[in-house]
Amino acid sequence: MSHGGLRRTGAIAIGSLMLLGLMGCLKVTSVHPATASPQPTQLPQQVAMQKPQTVDPKLVTANTTFSFKLFSELLKQESNQNVFVSPSSVAIALSMAYNGASGTTQQQMSSTLELQGMSLNALNQGNANLKALLENPDTGVQLAMANSLWARQGVPFQPTFIQRNQKFYGAQVTDLDFGAPNATATINGWVKENTRGKISQIVDSLKPDDVMFLINAIYFKGSWTKAFNKSDTTDKPFYLVDGRQKRHPMMAQTGSYKYYENEQFQAVSLPYGTKRVSMYIFLPKQASKLSSFAKTLTAENWQRWMSQFRTQPGSVQVPRFKLEYDVELKKALSALGMPIAFDARKATFDALSTVPTKIDQVKHKTFVEVNEEGTEAAAATSIGIVATSMPTNEPFQMVVDRPFFCAIRDNKTGTVLFMGAIVDPK
Repeated sequence: MSHGGLRRTGAIAIGSLMLLGLMGCLKVTSVHPATASPQPTQLPQQVAMQKPQTVDPKLVTANTTFSFKLFSELLKQESNQNVFVSPSSVAIALSMAYNGASGTTQQQMSSTLELQGMSLNALNQGNANLKALLENPDTGVQLAMANSLWARQGVPFQPTFIQRNQKFYGAQVTDLDFGAPNATATINGWVKENTRGKISQIVDSLKPDDVMFLINAIYFKGSWTKAFNKSDTTDKPFYLVDGRQKRHPMMAQTGSYKYYENEQFQAVSLPYGTKRVSMYIFLPKQASKLSSFAKTLTAENWQRWMSQFRTQPGSVQVPRFKLEYDVELKKALSALGMPIAFDARKATFDALSTVPTKIDQVKHKTFVEVNEEGTEAAAATSIGIVATSMPTNEPFQMVVDRPFFCAIRDNKTGTVLFMGAIVDPK
């Protein structure tokens, strides 16, 4: 697929998708006759709530901690590879499934998602408020979040589970004939629509024992507060992990930026629109490496670093980049403490259905493109040294010509929407 149009419009979009396939331990077949219409039945939606003014700080803290745990685990599995995820998307989809869990399954999911001390109602209300606050937060930013729940016709689901996902997550709930020829295309069509065409497929096929899919989609498109001048973009060396170099388009500009530097890295904030949302780029020093930086990439350090940024004059050179990323998260989530949810013998989702179920797969896909005008997409560490800020009034120079870390953050709520380790800006 060609994305040349993005460069002409100067927009950059980021999209993230999360899919949960809930798989029955027993084979479940639809009770609908073969002659039944393959068209999905849309269940009624809840009335939209008024836009809240704040979001529960406990939820933001939990999401931030989970985000960096998940990212760290993925870096272990995919070292020296581009990794770009939307931890917010993963957390929202898991929260939807969490409403159906009980017993040890619920306890493990709570621990993995850092929800200790939060009631189910507080979690759900917090996610509803967060979604309302994040959507279209800025005149220069498009941010849309959508949820859907696809239920196999004929399988008994708990009404409370369905109602909560409709009320708090705005989920489009569809009673779907999984045996219909166009069932997979119907689900993927929703995905494509809600990621503005950036992700066209999340479900490969439907198996006889699939009973439900929970899907979250996030679409982001932001225009830089100060666009890069295309005439200043030139091909320059980018140094890969193995020491090889490649010629790559590097965008450049000078100005006044929020900036932070210590002995391990340089970091700059590049804002979108009216500066509520920013991309943060962290560049390990020459003597360090991205893998070393990754070891210090924790929620605690992140919060401390965010408080250290100060406005300073300088110049930046940033590679233009575009990538698509997909990953199956079952292994990472099991390692983070919730293996029982995937175990057919032990998983307990009786608040979801009277049919025994487990989570079968957690698929996640992202797309990101960064260019002179902004960012458009669909669906992203050191050695324990406590680094302090090195204040200076001298203009800084930051040339991002080697592997780096980046994140897109909503500065009002502190929510990290996307984060990535870019080792090759293909």
